Amino acid sequence: MVSISAFQADGPGSNPGPRIYKMEENKKFEKFHDKYYKLLLVIPAVFLLFSLGYVGFFYSQNHDIMYKDISLTGGTTITLYGKFSQQEIVNSLSEKLEDLNTKEISDLLTGEQKAIIIETKSSGDYTKEVLENYLGYPLTEEIGSFEFTGSTLSENFYKQLLLALVFAFILMALVIFIIFRTFIPSMAVIFSAFADILMTLGVVDILGMKISSAGIVAFLMLIGYSVDTDILLTRRILKVKEGELNQKIFGAFKTGVTMTLTSLLAVLVALFIVKSFSAILAQIFTILIIGLSFDLLNTWVTNVSILKWYVKKKNVQ
Repeated sequence: MVSISAFQADGPGSNPGPRIYKMEENKKFEKFHDKYYKLLLVIPAVFLLFSLGYVGFFYSQNHDIMYKDISLTGGTTITLYGKFSQQEIVNSLSEKLEDLNTKEISDLLTGEQKAIIIETKSSGDYTKEVLENYLGYPLTEEIGSFEFTGSTLSENFYKQLLLALVFAFILMALVIFIIFRTFIPSMAVIFSAFADILMTLGVVDILGMKISSAGIVAFLMLIGYSVDTDILLTRRILKVKEGELNQKIFGAFKTGVTMTLTSLLAVLVALFIVKSFSAILAQIFTILIIGLSFDLLNTWVTNVSILKWYVKKKNVQ
């Protein structure tokens, strides 16, 4: 019956072979997924447990969940215009300046170095004195810019950003419950978003990234990126009455993966463009790339399996 309809749809003289082959492959995948969808939950569970364990270990060692840069710990930031060797500055000043970190700023088109950013937890006056002794001339506005942030102000700012992140997550969860009004599907969406954030945080800690205020904003953005495909999937399964369960999942998969891959491609291109001249934007895009990659796993393995389990058990299709 399938073969006859395929011939009719393609018209006289057409070759239905590829279409029939594709339908057979889809059926094979459906049978595989129907048999192993519960077992597939082991994969994201391993990632989640590892991330949870590593973040917990990281907290026990550092008394925080992430490394923070000067904008969140307080300290001094000096931007020197011109060409400087990062390695020479680090070798010469690392013992004199606390927690020294340097970043280059380069021209987008030529790649030529335009400035270097020096960050340290040392006080402003002391840092300025050390740099002037190293350079052999006084620091003026023509040579560079100077900024000092107190530790108390930075710590309060950090706490407010984390509070904003928690509130955003709570409000997202309330909206999800209002939309779907069923506990397990709503929790599946919320759990997937939480897993995206936790796994991304684990990778960020492993990479040793020093998170700025912009980095925490990237985690806020990740909440929105995480739930859009989960909402698409959940709505398609629970609200759309036409079609079989696997057909609805596959339809949502094609749309959702296209959305996520498009976002990933755009962010990758943006990261390639800005990484040489904007460390802040590069950090935002890096966090989004990590998070979107995990979102593919958590939406199309974790959430799909939970929803399929729920629908089959409750017979709500």
